[in-house]
Parts: sequence; C-alpha cells; structure tokens
Amino acid sequence: MVEGEPVSKHKADCDVNDERILNGCGSKDLELANFATLKDLGKIPASDVEKGSSDKADFERAIELTEYGKFHYLLLAVCGFVSTSEEMDVISMSFILPSAQCDLNLNTHTKGWLNSIIFIGMMAGAYTWGSVADTLGRKKVLIASSFMNAICIVASSFSQSYELFMLFRFLNGAALGGSGPVIWSYFAEFQPKAKRGSMLSFMAAFWTLGNLFVAGLAWIIIPQKIGIQTASFVYNSWRIFLLICAIPSFIVAALLCFLPESPKFLLSRGKSEKAHNIFKYIYHINTGNDPEDYPVKHLILEESHKTSEQETKEAGRSKYRNMLSDIIDNSRQLFVSPVLRFTIISITINFTFHIGYYGLMMWFPELFNRFDKYSIAYPNQTASVCAVTEYVVKLSAENGIDHCSEEIESAVFMESLITVAAALPSNIFAVLGMDRLGRKFFLVFSTISSGLCAASMYFVYNKTHNLIVSAVFSSVISCGNAALDCLITEIFPTNLRATGVAVSMVAARLGGIIGNIVIATLLDKYCPAPTFIVAALLIGGGLLCLFLPNTTREPLS
Repeated sequence: MVEGEPVSKHKADCDVNDERILNGCGSKDLELANFATLKDLGKIPASDVEKGSSDKADFERAIELTEYGKFHYLLLAVCGFVSTSEEMDVISMSFILPSAQCDLNLNTHTKGWLNSIIFIGMMAGAYTWGSVADTLGRKKVLIASSFMNAICIVASSFSQSYELFMLFRFLNGAALGGSGPVIWSYFAEFQPKAKRGSMLSFMAAFWTLGNLFVAGLAWIIIPQKIGIQTASFVYNSWRIFLLICAIPSFIVAALLCFLPESPKFLLSRGKSEKAHNIFKYIYHINTGNDPEDYPVKHLILEESHKTSEQETKEAGRSKYRNMLSDIIDNSRQLFVSPVLRFTIISITINFTFHIGYYGLMMWFPELFNRFDKYSIAYPNQTASVCAVTEYVVKLSAENGIDHCSEEIESAVFMESLITVAAALPSNIFAVLGMDRLGRKFFLVFSTISSGLCAASMYFVYNKTHNLIVSAVFSSVISCGNAALDCLITEIFPTNLRATGVAVSMVAARLGGIIGNIVIATLLDKYCPAPTFIVAALLIGGGLLCLFLPNTTREPLS
C-alpha cells in the first residue's frame, strides 16, 4: 500500500498508464531558444537534463534550479488563502441555516436545496472556467472568479427572499467553480516533484483553516442582536456574517495580481521566453541573486501535438474561435484512451467521496442543533439520531415550518468548532507523510475510516457520542481530501490539467448536491439509510484509486 520513491526511466514511446518520462508524456528534447532541428535533438544527452549543470533544462530541472524559498512560501500563503475563502463560502451555509430559517421560511427540504444550490453553480462553473484556464491561463481565471465570487456573496447577504438568495448562491457557486479546480493546477505547476505532495497537502490544510475560521466567526457574530430591521428590509447578524465572509475573496483577487502566470502552462503553450523570465524572477526572490545569474539559459519544451495543418488553420481564425476550438479539443482528449481511464476513475472517486464529505459535513451543525433542541425538551435523556430527528420533524409539522427560533445555543457553535478543529492533526500528518507513504495510502485509509464513522452514526445516542463520531469523521476524511487533491491534480497532463480537474470537480459537486438532498430527505423519512449509503460509497470509491498510477515524487506530465 505504501508507495516508495520511483526510479526514473526513459521510454521512447508515450505510455500514460505507467511511466512518466522526464519531459512529460510524448515530449521531446526540443530547444526552442536555439531552434534546434529534430535531428539535432537526438544528440542532446539525457544526463544534460537529469544531472546537469549545463544551461539547458526541462521544466522539472528548471524549477529545481530556482531553489525553494521565499517565493514558494508566499505562493503557498496566497493559494492557501484562496482555498480558505472557497471553503468559507461553501461551508458558511451550514451555519446560516438555523438562523435564516425564520427570515426565509425554510423547512428541511428547502434547507437541503440551499445547501445544494452552490454545488449546482460550481458544476456549471467548473468546466467552463477550467477549460478557459487551459486556454488563456490560470492567473486570469483565478482573478476573475475570485472577484465575481466576492460580489455574489455581498449580493446574497442583501437578498430578502428565498428565490433571490438562491439565485446569488448559484452565481456564487459558478464563481467558486473557477477557483476550485484552477488553484490546484496553478499551485502544483510551481512545485518541484520532491516537494509537490507535501506542499499540496499543506495547501489542503488551508481548507481546515477555512472551516475553523468560519465556525469561529459564526460563533462570534450570528448569536448577536445586531443589524437593521424595518417593515420591508432586514439585515441581521447572519447577513453580516455572510458579508464578512466575502472579504477574503476581495483580498485574494488583489493578491493574485502580483503573482506570475504558471511557467508550466506557458511552456505547454510554447511561450518559452515568458516562462524563462518567470524562472529568473523566482530564482531572484528565493536566493537574492541577480536574475541573470540563473543558470538555465535555454528551456527544453514539450513537442507540440498540433500538426502544421492545424497551426495553419489557427492562424486564419480569430482568437476566440481558437479558444473555443482548444476547449472542445481538450474536452475530447479527456475521453480518449489512454487518458479515458484516468478520467472515469477520477470522476467516480470524486463523486462518491464528496457525497460523504459534504453530505455529512454540511449537516453536522444542523444535527448538533437538533440534539440541542431535544436535550432542552427532554433533559438527561438519551436518544439516537433517528429518535432526535423524529422529534424535530414532529415539532416542525406542528408548527407548519421548522420550529422557528433564531436563538441558537452557543454549544452548537462550540461542537461545530471542535469537529472542524479535529482535522488539524490529520492535516499535519498528511503534510509530513504524503511524499513518504504516498497518495493512495492516505486515500484508502481515509475512505475506509470515514466510511466506518458514517455507519457508526446510526449507533449514536447522545450529544457526546455525536460529537466524538463527527470529530473523528472530520479528522480522517481531511487526510483523504488532501490525497485526492494531490492525485487528481497530478494524473492529467499539463495541457489537460485544469480541464481534467474541472471535470472531476463537476462530479464532486454533483456528489455534494446528491449528498445534501438525499440526506435531507432520507434523514427525515427513513433515518438509518443515509449513514449506511454514505459508508458504502466512501469505501467503494476510495478503493478505486488502486487502479491509478503512482504519482508520488514523479514529474508532472
């Protein structure tokens, strides 16, 4: 199960399934700066690239020679902040629901749709933004989607009706569909292979920070009696909470303007001079030396997969027609062998994993709130999750809608905070072990453990049991989330990476939608079903990763 450090090999043929040659699948030693002919390229010894102190280098060697330092840690901070803001926006709804039910006249069914609408938007946005990122670049998409995201959150906080609130949450999700898949591709394409797993795991830990921050912020703001209320306009504490959650997205949109485009993306588009300038800039920031002292003078690029006939056609078309053509071509390549196998497995794993991840994580605060209501009505009595749910459903039926009260006990926020904080130790474990134990080890361990936790929810009989199981679930599934992000980012080649991750994210969001709606429905109508469905899907989906290639410490294809 543990993935060791692989031995580098060269192959003449492209074999996406098994080996990854130094310059990526199907790459050639093409020195663009010197306009070398194909005949000349055969004379370049492999040792010049692998070991060399020569002035020629492919991407992996070029990024290693920039050294690892200030730039990479600054990049981690900014990209991590993007992930933090994304998770805040997604998970914030779970804290809003108990308070917003009075303003928006919510019941369990409409709560499920409110939890799900952001994922529907993310499905719509992920493929579009991801395809554009593989054509126009990662940085532009990240800035545009982050700014759009912030605007939509602000607009949703001012929405006075359920329908308008749903609309802006959908648009919010469409914006998040851009930042989600693209930020992983962008960050990974600055990392040397020896550090990529640990640094991607480090960035995944920012999701946990987002969970912690949003839980703490909700605890501080939502219970307060603040805001404005008139006969026609309400702007109370949960709306102020939403407004504050928009601030990180405005900040990251500004910070991203100061970062360069992905050099790996630029190399894949044949823009060697721009990529070389970025490598020199990174070298300067990391070492403090003059950029001209950067030892690499010429970059060895991947061979273009386009024929001369295709290039002639592109020259005669407009920029936007070329972009649309590239998007369609990238999408087609994902569903053609040998990449097809990766695409299908990636879609399946993301779908099953996120049914469990979001299906339960988004409902934990609601479950805590239900246990709290039951304990107030029946102090010192124990009851299963199903018995508590039956009580709340009965209470809702008697009142027409869920028992409407904006008063939420502070214990609910404390329990939610403990649940998300439980993921911190496992995130640290993932950072330290991802490049040692491998992506597959963490993903299989996580999905089996979290599946058992999901099944054990049926046997919970009090608030303490509920808190323990929820905290363990949050902890182990966060390891799997980090491993899944690493694995899915690495298995696709550079020219398809953002599109491939985006298609996987579409499946993930679909899993989030189904998880929320199914759990919302079955939790009230047939309580035991959700826990065992989630358990089976998590375990079954996680085991599929065994059919993917080992990407631990391998060059990006």
